[in-house]
Amino acid sequence: MITSSNIGNSTLSNVLIAKLRDYAILTKYRLNLTVVFSSVIGYLYAYGSNFQLVNIWWLSLAGFLVTGSANGINQVLEKDYDKLMKRTADRPVATGRMGVAEALLISGLMGVSGILILFYVFNDLAALMGAISLLSYAFIYTPLKRISPIAILVGAFPGALPTAIGWVAATGVLSYEAYVLFAIQFLWQFPHFWAIGWLGSEEYAKAGFRLEPQPDARNQRTALQIISYILFLIPVTILPSLVHLNSYYFSIGAIALNLFFLWAGINLYKKCDNAAALRLMLASIIYLPLLQIWMVVDRIFIR
Repeated sequence: MITSSNIGNSTLSNVLIAKLRDYAILTKYRLNLTVVFSSVIGYLYAYGSNFQLVNIWWLSLAGFLVTGSANGINQVLEKDYDKLMKRTADRPVATGRMGVAEALLISGLMGVSGILILFYVFNDLAALMGAISLLSYAFIYTPLKRISPIAILVGAFPGALPTAIGWVAATGVLSYEAYVLFAIQFLWQFPHFWAIGWLGSEEYAKAGFRLEPQPDARNQRTALQIISYILFLIPVTILPSLVHLNSYYFSIGAIALNLFFLWAGINLYKKCDNAAALRLMLASIIYLPLLQIWMVVDRIFIR
């Protein structure tokens, strides 16, 4: 028998589910999880097999909160531009399903909570790096996207910090190992985001974002620039073996992954179409986690 109480409970449940869905979109949870993964990689790389599971939980939570905060502020600042692009038009702030005040409150609470976790569970340096990552992404990279293509370079800094933060959370020291982890993720972002930019360049241009490549620059010259970043990755990914952070078996796997990534870049150079750009983007998504997992596996079980 259907009662008004049942109908009311069902309606409340639907409202809660819709609200949770909007919070998930606000944090860009899929992208957010990749950031959390990178920070855990940095932590495991430092601790090896002596890691503490509870600390991985705290680090994951802190990373999710800090990144979710940056993403939420990004959506508030870009709400009027998100409406102009198909892939972002359904975001809660852009549609008006969530008010600016609510989005800022939730984002602020997440950011402060994440940084406090890094400070109290780990150390002050990890907390400082988390704060720098949040602030530079939300308040430097985000507005810069409408001013200059240099935004990609600027955004690559907070984008590469998660693995270094993971290392610092474990050790409390910003040592050369952290710089190596940072360098790999930093260089990887250029072919990754240029592939995304290639696919979305028309929408980005329509919304006024000055990101690379522009619609009329989707050509072999741009593809060569993408290939150059992949080539830079080769010596950087071999470096851990050369300085004895990893075994030489790691460099063999790293070279194989780089050749796979390079093939996708060369394919884009030959075809210069969206299908090849999509293959490059997918190759970049496969490349980084496999490389990072192999780094940790080699360091724990082989080196």
